[in-house]
Amino acid sequence: MKTAINTNRFRLFAHDAMLISIMAVLAACGLIYEYLLSHYAGRVLGIVETAIYTMIGVMIVSMGLGAFAAKALKNPFSAFAWLEATVALIGMSSVLVISAIIGLTSDLPTILTDAFNLPPDTVLEGGMLEQIKLYARHLPYIAGFFLGFFIGMEIPLIARVREQVYGRHLKNNAGTIYGADYIGAGVGAFIWVTSMLTMDITAAAVWTAFFNIVAGCLFLFCYWQEIRRAAWLVGFHVFLLVLLFVIADSGAYWMKSFANVLYKDNVIYQTNSKYQNIVFTEKKIGHDQQIIDMYLNGRLQFSSADEHIYHSMLTYPALLASRKAERALVIGGGDGLAVRNILEWDPDEVVLIDLDRELVGLFSEKYALKSDEKTENLRAQMLTLNQGAFEDERVSVIFGDAFIEIEPLLAQQKLFDVIVVDLPDPSHPDLNKLYSDYFYARLRQILSPDGAIVVQSTSPYHAHSAFVSVGKTMKQAGYQHVEQFRQNVPSFGEWGWTIATKQGSTPSSRIREKTVLPVKNNYITHDILIGAFAMPANFYQSIDEIKVNYLGSGVLYDYHTRAWQKDVGVFTNQSASRIENE
Repeated sequence: MKTAINTNRFRLFAHDAMLISIMAVLAACGLIYEYLLSHYAGRVLGIVETAIYTMIGVMIVSMGLGAFAAKALKNPFSAFAWLEATVALIGMSSVLVISAIIGLTSDLPTILTDAFNLPPDTVLEGGMLEQIKLYARHLPYIAGFFLGFFIGMEIPLIARVREQVYGRHLKNNAGTIYGADYIGAGVGAFIWVTSMLTMDITAAAVWTAFFNIVAGCLFLFCYWQEIRRAAWLVGFHVFLLVLLFVIADSGAYWMKSFANVLYKDNVIYQTNSKYQNIVFTEKKIGHDQQIIDMYLNGRLQFSSADEHIYHSMLTYPALLASRKAERALVIGGGDGLAVRNILEWDPDEVVLIDLDRELVGLFSEKYALKSDEKTENLRAQMLTLNQGAFEDERVSVIFGDAFIEIEPLLAQQKLFDVIVVDLPDPSHPDLNKLYSDYFYARLRQILSPDGAIVVQSTSPYHAHSAFVSVGKTMKQAGYQHVEQFRQNVPSFGEWGWTIATKQGSTPSSRIREKTVLPVKNNYITHDILIGAFAMPANFYQSIDEIKVNYLGSGVLYDYHTRAWQKDVGVFTNQSASRIENE
């Protein structure tokens, strides 16, 4: 009798351990699915931070609705088994399906033009077609809702399964299940950050779905007698495994093909670093001219066709306004293009601070992390573009968050004649702090008395309040003279920068005095530099209403996000082209 009781207890313990383990695995899978959809939504919408927060909110609400709906399912064993198979199907295929739909809607104007035999130069855009494309790019949220709804059913169902296995009400049932869920979600977050964040999105989906399917198969095997239509479920799992192998084999190729429609040109390279999605596209003009564009998280960073305009305007005014250019500091600029321009002034030292070593490694042999054939081909092209800037012995790179990494420079009492802040737009709260009064004040402490600092300041046309706020924030940081200038960069449209000095005369007056330019530039002329400081009438009319971006305020992030969403909206081929042509 005692042996029978012990055997029964051991059997219950084995069942319980298995159910709790399955719950933990599924919690990890659910969290990774959430991250996958969030990051893909950020790619197609071009607003990563907003997309992630929105997806989290959508899935939390839908999980709550799923938890309520679970009580309507009478057989928890059958419901849970079918539920896990459904979650695996959505998790592994949703990104591919959404990509295909987005590709179809983007090509719809061309399809309709061909179907109705319209003239080749006819462009169908706007109206219903634009709405269809807009809805398609929000499909990740729809997938997230359904996925969250089904995931929300898991805990109530597994709790009912445990009580039926034990044959009685369990006092701490909810606590045990939630404990497994929370721990599993934590493990999922760890796996995502350490492994899957830099993995191809289809590979990450396949691996996650694999463990999801394994957990489902284990549950099916153990509770075969309790599950209705179990044979059908076996067939469904076989289908899932076949689909899993197909996606594992061809998913990356399909994703690359679908990704091409999100950009103006052909995608030649795509990777996920620890910090961002990096995409390079290529366009060929004629037989020998090639144009390469780089995108970070769906936003264009430079085009080889006109990057010389942007980087000349970024670097030349500050180099000319500074009394000397012996030591330069570059914040951001991991492509090395700003460093390339600075080296033309024959400095003694150039220090660059960038967060993403993998990005810098695509533009340098010295800091290269990947060495496959595709990466080597791209790197060779980028080394030609930046003229091997990082290979110069005068250039050193500090990898890390510039907000933190300038502290050692302050401790060493280093001074720089020129500081170039070449960061992406403040489209992410983490970037907002690098546009704050505190950060600019810290940079002022390492700027030499007769030096000059220049900051990339977004578009004065598309993001007027954000542009003006940068100037006001620098003034608040203690610079004596702060001025702003602008230039048209075809790939971006009207673009702007802010330049400042600690003492003496204004940057523009220093530039005006030097009628003979000391370093030849294929774009810059003295007249262009002087004219760049001219702003339209009433440009600063509302300056008193525009706020300073104090550290922690998020003011600039809000200005920038509202401006670009209002003026540009969802990233599309047409909207990108419109900006370029303005």
